[in-house]
Amino acid sequence: MAMPKNPPDGTQQVTTRIAYEDPRRAIEFLSRAFGFPEREEMRLEGANNSIIVTEVQVGDAYVMLGRAGTHGLESPAKLGASTASLIVYVDNIDHHYQIAKDNGAHIISEPSDQYWGDRRYEASDLEGHVWSFHERTRDVSRAEIERIEAGFKDS
Repeated sequence: MAMPKNPPDGTQQVTTRIAYEDPRRAIEFLSRAFGFPEREEMRLEGANNSIIVTEVQVGDAYVMLGRAGTHGLESPAKLGASTASLIVYVDNIDHHYQIAKDNGAHIISEPSDQYWGDRRYEASDLEGHVWSFHERTRDVSRAEIERIEAGFKDS
């Protein structure tokens, strides 16, 4: 008998799961503001059509989201603070930023060029999860990064 494939086809080696008080509202927001559509075939529903867990597509990966209070996970809305940041590479970051801003994302930091070669902005979603969006704009050697960082230590 053949061993089952682990992880199964279509499953990432590592999957992030985040909690929302209102998963339906979160799905709508993530799709509209950040361009992350729901993978509807992955939705599990409970009583009264409540969403237990589902996934949103994030480029070539996905993020699982579910109800707060399960598996010991809480929403930043309840905790009053975010406990993690999700880093996502996107194309055309300035356009992505404008769509997120126009659709109600709370902007933490405006797009700016970073010394390691990325352009980045940070936003939080409707319940306070922090999303750090990046676009690689130039390649920077490890030696160049170390030279720049050495200057931080001197100041």
